[in-house]
Amino acid sequence: MQKIPCLFVRDFSGRESFTLTDQVTPGCEWVLLGEGKATRKWDGTACLIEEGKLYKRFDRKLLKDGSGHKSAPINWRACCDQDPTTGHWPGWVPVGSEPESRWHREAWVAQDEHMLQPGTYELVGSRVQGNPDELREHTLIRHGSVLVIDIGRTFQQVRATLAAALIEGIVYHHQDGRMTKIRRDDFGLPWSQRKDARGRWVKLAGEAHHADCPFLWDTGD
Repeated sequence: MQKIPCLFVRDFSGRESFTLTDQVTPGCEWVLLGEGKATRKWDGTACLIEEGKLYKRFDRKLLKDGSGHKSAPINWRACCDQDPTTGHWPGWVPVGSEPESRWHREAWVAQDEHMLQPGTYELVGSRVQGNPDELREHTLIRHGSVLVIDIGRTFQQVRATLAAALIEGIVYHHQDGRMTKIRRDDFGLPWSQRKDARGRWVKLAGEAHHADCPFLWDTGD
């Protein structure tokens, strides 16, 4: 599971955590050309099914003193390279009988592990990530399996899609395996019932605007 780039360039040079720009991230131009499919990004935790076994994601984070990474559990293996910005190093560990894997096991058994195909999934449910999707049961949803109504691929159209759909984000899947993503939070759009949501500054044609500026609701039609 490789790190997926953001569809639009994020500028980290300002006072905010970042400013979203309307410039397409190099290598992601295929999205604006209408290629690939738009799928729902779920707000849960990533899992892997491989050779009939379930794995959960475990990120090895940098120690506060910068001397190395957090110790890895037994049988941890990297799923991609270390993030050059945050230093996080994502990987997979087998789901066992440990208490913290309770919800993984519940979803695994409820869906009949013998029927689930190999690939990456998202664990979502009432006890995962605050359950922003307000689901009653824990379940494993295969990445890329739920399509989003795609009204367009411009900066404004993508924002309008997320504003109307009330989902965490969109992951675009190309037929050749390339992927790119965009989240509600990238635009400063509120998610679920969280009260700390706030607008974010964005850059259009090099000029800064606040994310709740009315013209951003224009779909460009």
